[in-house]
Amino acid sequence: MTITKEAAGTALTLSLQGRLDTGTAPQLDAALKESMDGVTDLTLDFAGLEYISSAGLRVLLSAQKVMKKQGSMVIRHVNETIMEVFEVTGFSDFLTIQ
Repeated sequence: MTITKEAAGTALTLSLQGRLDTGTAPQLDAALKESMDGVTDLTLDFAGLEYISSAGLRVLLSAQKVMKKQGSMVIRHVNETIMEVFEVTGFSDFLTIQ
């Protein structure tokens, strides 16, 4: 998986390409932990993301908990397959998906 970071003031956008699974979830977790200090507006761009596993969902849950305290988190450009995972797991009920 490839992660591209774009920061502007207190806004941070992470664009993901590839698969967010057991092997790559720690990579996203580390990228988020090192970048979230002072961030009030987190955007995750899933335009290039093909797949998400339960390990990826766990990282999103963790990020959502942090951002709920310090600002907001939005997930954009979610494909049908990933949206189905969000709906089946109930993640679509508490994540902001655009």
